[in-house]
Amino acid sequence: MAAPTTLPKVLARFRARKVMTVAELALQMRCSPRTVHRRLQDWQAIHSYNKNGRYYVLPSVPTFDSDGLWRYRDIGFSRYGNLTETLIALVRNSQAGLSAAELGQLLGMEPRSFLWFFRNHPALRRERHHRRFVYFTAESALYRRQRDRRMIMDARARRPSASEVIAILVETIKHPEFSIEQLCRNLKKQGVAVTEQVVVNLFAYHGLDIKKRHIRADPLSGR
Repeated sequence: MAAPTTLPKVLARFRARKVMTVAELALQMRCSPRTVHRRLQDWQAIHSYNKNGRYYVLPSVPTFDSDGLWRYRDIGFSRYGNLTETLIALVRNSQAGLSAAELGQLLGMEPRSFLWFFRNHPALRRERHHRRFVYFTAESALYRRQRDRRMIMDARARRPSASEVIAILVETIKHPEFSIEQLCRNLKKQGVAVTEQVVVNLFAYHGLDIKKRHIRADPLSGR
């Protein structure tokens, strides 16, 4: 039987591959999953918030964005921990709470696949605004500020006209692979001048999938 790979070599392979599972590490180290879990704790490895938390990354590998998130392909990691801790932190750190579509956009997940479990979470307040659910923090003072900003954002948000809606939806059906940026660029060529934020407002309002992942408009600007 071949000797187990030395820990320095395992760590080097782990860093090179970026992301590994317990089963993959156990095969490399020729040890039990329990031993791998102990090593992962020693290394302070971070487990994914999606994919049932089965993927791990060493803490030196991720470059977390301003929301504390990092994705490798379709595997998501968070500086806050698991999905529950991450969602609570994202909502708490938001200026105006986060809608289901906004949370799905940030996390790279289909909202219906996970938000049902948070509808009665004690750290969150879930309210319906303009026919869509918005999640606020349960901390009373911060909740009031978030709710007030959400109401201002909803009042000022520019949504497309009826003719623009038709053009946007037709182009989205024709080119489902387009990002928001590509969609707006194509619409402009057809004489339909809408901003990315206008399209985001439309998609978020109706709970549609948002392809572009990093739109950072001022939530109070409506532009």
